[in-house]
Amino acid sequence: MDKRIITAAITGSIHTPSMSPHLPITPDEIVDEAVRAYEAGATVAHIHARDPKTGAPSADVNLYKEITAKIKSRCNIVLCVTTGGGLGMTAEQRVRAIPVLKPELASFNFGSFNFALHHALDTYKEFKFKWEEEYLSMTEDLILPNTFKTLREFSEVFQKYDVQPELEVYDLGQLNNVAFMLKKKHLKRPIYIQFVLGILGAIQPSPDNLLFMYNTARELIGDFTWSVCAAGRSQFNMCTLSLLMGGSARVGLEDNLYIEKGVKAKSNAQQVEKIIRIARELGIEPATPDEAREILGLKGLDKVAY
Repeated sequence: MDKRIITAAITGSIHTPSMSPHLPITPDEIVDEAVRAYEAGATVAHIHARDPKTGAPSADVNLYKEITAKIKSRCNIVLCVTTGGGLGMTAEQRVRAIPVLKPELASFNFGSFNFALHHALDTYKEFKFKWEEEYLSMTEDLILPNTFKTLREFSEVFQKYDVQPELEVYDLGQLNNVAFMLKKKHLKRPIYIQFVLGILGAIQPSPDNLLFMYNTARELIGDFTWSVCAAGRSQFNMCTLSLLMGGSARVGLEDNLYIEKGVKAKSNAQQVEKIIRIARELGIEPATPDEAREILGLKGLDKVAY
């Protein structure tokens, strides 16, 4: 791939408002951050919605409609709508926006695992909203469920509305799930995988682990397009390794609140600028949104419903 896809994960559902004053919460804040990321060179914006009053993760389709429509009115960035949602949401809540928005691209978590954030309570002691401490604490006893039934049902929704899945692979065994669903024709080529590294309860970020994941995926699946995102301090190291290996990269405040050690990022655009600066030092150029549409085989912005 001559051009690499640079994704900005704008707000996510991991970090809470008390962790950074720069985390976008309201629809307009999320929209502005996505447009700034685009202007900084991002190819894709990964979209979650939050309650504009409390910042809690939200499955409200009206919020998703507002966010995506406003972004589309201002730029042509590819939007990747979450089906991971917020921790504790039902499968129905997580996939709810796809039939309504019919986006070009959507995330698709590809296996069940412990998704733990409770260790953040060792660092953060005071919170603006009551839900934040409760949300983090409950993950000590949380499994993020993505059963084979859920994988099949979500795949059917993706195919029905012509949405390209971005397969989020958090651990090695989830590659077996991809191969199985591809064999059963619940997934269709082209395959786009994002290796997600550094979540407590899943594979940790290291060069050896990424190489093992990549090589295993090649053996099981054959050809695929791929990207890497990594939680926290490993973000830029692992994204740089991905670029060196021929993959793409995801940055953004969903994954990491910092721009360098001890310095909080003031925006998603700041992280986009940094990873593009690194890429260009390596002789790598970011793909434009339209180039990404060609690389991933997306249906086009004229065929979405927002």
